[in-house]
Amino acid sequence: MDMADTAVIKQHLIDPEICIRCNTCEATCPVQAITHDSRNYVVDADKCNFCMACIPPCPTGSIDNWRSMPRVKAYGLAEQLVWDSLPAELTPEQMAESGVAADAVPVAEPAAASASASATPGSEAAFNSAQYNATLPPWSAAHAYVNLYGPKSAEKSVTATVTGNVRVTEVGKEYDTHHVVLDFGAMPFPVLEGQSIGIVPPGTDANGRPHHARQYSIASPRNGERPGYNNLSLTIKRVLEDHQGNPVRGVASNYMCDLKVGDKVQVIGPFGASFLMPNHPKSHIVMICTGTGSAPMRAMTEWRRRLRQSGKFEGGKLMLFFGARTKEELPYFGPLQNLPKDFIDINFAFSRAAGQPKRYVQHAMAERAADLAALLADPNACFYVCGLKAMEEGVVATLRDIARGAGLDWDTVGAALKREGRLHLETY
Repeated sequence: MDMADTAVIKQHLIDPEICIRCNTCEATCPVQAITHDSRNYVVDADKCNFCMACIPPCPTGSIDNWRSMPRVKAYGLAEQLVWDSLPAELTPEQMAESGVAADAVPVAEPAAASASASATPGSEAAFNSAQYNATLPPWSAAHAYVNLYGPKSAEKSVTATVTGNVRVTEVGKEYDTHHVVLDFGAMPFPVLEGQSIGIVPPGTDANGRPHHARQYSIASPRNGERPGYNNLSLTIKRVLEDHQGNPVRGVASNYMCDLKVGDKVQVIGPFGASFLMPNHPKSHIVMICTGTGSAPMRAMTEWRRRLRQSGKFEGGKLMLFFGARTKEELPYFGPLQNLPKDFIDINFAFSRAAGQPKRYVQHAMAERAADLAALLADPNACFYVCGLKAMEEGVVATLRDIARGAGLDWDTVGAALKREGRLHLETY
């Protein structure tokens, strides 16, 4: 028997019972070893190089699972995609059936590591936006509580009551976006700007299995949508088509958009301990988003606005780059226009405005290159990117080009952004 057939690997797997399908792992993986379908997130054993980049950002710990396997019998993607739970470790007898000695030690190498994994970080050939994503929060961020309710806690979920459901876009049903307020009553549910929660839709899927939770970023600041109340808000777009334009009715988004005041919702979480805003007075925040990716940006902006009103905060710039197809599709477009200009520097980008050339957030960023270059060089400035996955690489590449245009060494700047918790990417 070939030695390669009997080699043992420590195969990386994702627990489908705990995973909330937030896409953090896939977005973070620098070698594209993680993929998903409508049900599960899975790891390709032929690509995974055990870099561990996906482990810290995972909000639930579902990513941190391993099985000793004969390399030749590693679980394939098709097999993992139909799992409802992780398989047990192979017994010594099962290992022996594959010709593996009982005392065989798993190797820390995949069957075929991606060539890009060994490339120099920051090099042109290896450029991948995920490699610059910080897995630590800014040093001055508040402590985040996570997993208070859900698969890893004693309490499987908490019941929240809908106290508000307001439409925040102006166009037809296909671009129907809602601002939903949930109240937790006497149940403790502390959150910070940048965190998210999981909504558990009622009922079962086509196979009769309970729906898994859907993740939504929190759109309200730490002291509640209504200050002093144990509540929070979400920004939810009604999903009526997939990314390819095919008709599909999103289970959780339609459920949430149709809720009435007084309805009850099952919630798990909160999640997220890195996409958090800085608290020190001299910190600057650059927010880059599209569509409902505005939710955490609204939370950060509103917290700063409340601090400003109370006289407890001074200094620190806020810059917002906000993209959508048209201004009618942009959540919170009206309220954003009413914010004081000396409080927040807002830059819109519309890709389908009638009679206008296509304009994306990268274009708006390039126009403000001088200001962004100064912030890239400022250790007190943090950058947050949230929206569709398609925007991520272009945004980070634009930051790289801006840095280089200003005479900054991008390898140094990019490494500092990651190391100091100053660049956070949350795309889906």
